[in-house]
Amino acid sequence: MTDLFSVAGKTALVTGASRGLGKAIAIALAAKGARVLCSCSRAGGAQATVDSIVAAGGTAQELVADLADEHSVRQLASQALQLGSVDILVNCGGTIFRAPAHEFPMAEWRKVIAVNLDAAFLLAQLLGAEMIKRRSGKIINIASMLSYSGGITVPAYTASKHAIAGVTKALANEWAQHNIQINAIAPGYFRTDNTAALQADEQRNSAILARIPANRWGEPEDLAGAAVFLASPASDYVNGHVLAVDGGWLAR
Repeated sequence: MTDLFSVAGKTALVTGASRGLGKAIAIALAAKGARVLCSCSRAGGAQATVDSIVAAGGTAQELVADLADEHSVRQLASQALQLGSVDILVNCGGTIFRAPAHEFPMAEWRKVIAVNLDAAFLLAQLLGAEMIKRRSGKIINIASMLSYSGGITVPAYTASKHAIAGVTKALANEWAQHNIQINAIAPGYFRTDNTAALQADEQRNSAILARIPANRWGEPEDLAGAAVFLASPASDYVNGHVLAVDGGWLAR
């Protein structure tokens, strides 16, 4: 029987692949047979990810791009396509800035929106155009629990993640007819650099844990199965969906 969860022979571009969720997703896709292009913001940043994949018998290489810069994002898409067709795009690269809304610097607002939203849309647009020609492709955007709620002192991040959920649905409406599946994963509270401040805040940490039925923070590896599912033929009739991987947070 065909392995519905195999991505053998496919090429995946994963942004934010240097650490955390992006690294775990890149390693998971490689383990299921994909050649993985690991994008990061500085040269050598994703080397540990590439080394892990190669050590396990997989194929990977690093690409460098500043997701806050449109020209750099366009170059990333061009470089990826020069290496062959991109069958799977995972928009995982992201950033966050914390400040009270009435003091939030507009420069930081623009940076968060550029990295979390603009880069994701532009990569989807540039690589999606090629997917349309081939009538095949998978795009996975990384949403958030803040695609559903407002959060505290993170207005730009919240805006970007609400928008990612909307863009996911909008692209699915247009591109499903071309046999392209565009979905999103909304991670719950995971142990990553982006949540370091919350983990260190005893009051916030306790409040978060109290609401998670699984009674623990998520680890990056907890996202692997969802990513493989949405990248593989197992999800060929799943489109425009935001899949929460949250330990039950939304159910509480």
